[in-house]
Amino acid sequence: MGTQSQATLLLQKQLRDLCKNPVDGFSAGLVDESNVFEWSVTIIGPPDTLYEGGFFNAIMSFPSNYPNSPPSVKFTSNIWHPNVYQDGKVCISILHPPGDDPNGYELASERWSPVHTVESIVLSIISMLSSPNDESPANVEAAKEWRENRDEFKRKVGRCVRKSQEML
Repeated sequence: MGTQSQATLLLQKQLRDLCKNPVDGFSAGLVDESNVFEWSVTIIGPPDTLYEGGFFNAIMSFPSNYPNSPPSVKFTSNIWHPNVYQDGKVCISILHPPGDDPNGYELASERWSPVHTVESIVLSIISMLSSPNDESPANVEAAKEWRENRDEFKRKVGRCVRKSQEML
């Protein structure tokens, strides 16, 4: 069986599992029923965080050799966070290619592994919202604000949360 058909079967199974056993904090489904490699995800801002009450939409794009390579995740909702690039792309260790980090920031064990599922990826993103990593930021400006001007950071996140609620 080719890698693409293995990926298709695995993604269909993960989608079925999530439909049967929804996980608190997010919902996921296909962008288009004919393409199992593009998922639409809505993450609910975690309680007791600055993102609480927000509904943040993202697209998860899987490579044809999934699960050997990680998907990419990109927020389509406006979100202000040290680990999210200005264009919405999420930057967390488990979405980085497997193996040693060429920059030496991450252990191989922190990077992508084929054991990850849609559920574990989204739960990692929810965890990222709860506790940003400002050591290796994707959004340097947001990281600097997170460290040095928490009030302004909170204001910007609050705007993102309100905007996400208007989109419902």
